[in-house]
Amino acid sequence: MVSQMRRAAVSIPANISEGFKKRGFKDKANFYNIAQGSLEELRYYLILSKELGFYEDTYELCELIDAIGKMLYRFIKSIQ
Repeated sequence: MVSQMRRAAVSIPANISEGFKKRGFKDKANFYNIAQGSLEELRYYLILSKELGFYEDTYELCELIDAIGKMLYRFIKSIQ
């Protein structure tokens, strides 16, 4: 599960970076939406790890995921 969490976490900034260099809004938005999906995937893995007893204190990490999700949402709205 750790490798899936790492992959999802690395995918977030990688897709933001890739989308940044795209010219059209549709291309940009596609990569930013993929980043949002990876963020939600990471949230799922945190919830699962808590339920399986691998990691107990996920509250702070989930709060950070919420904050990043809001920033990413506002970023997408700002380029429309």
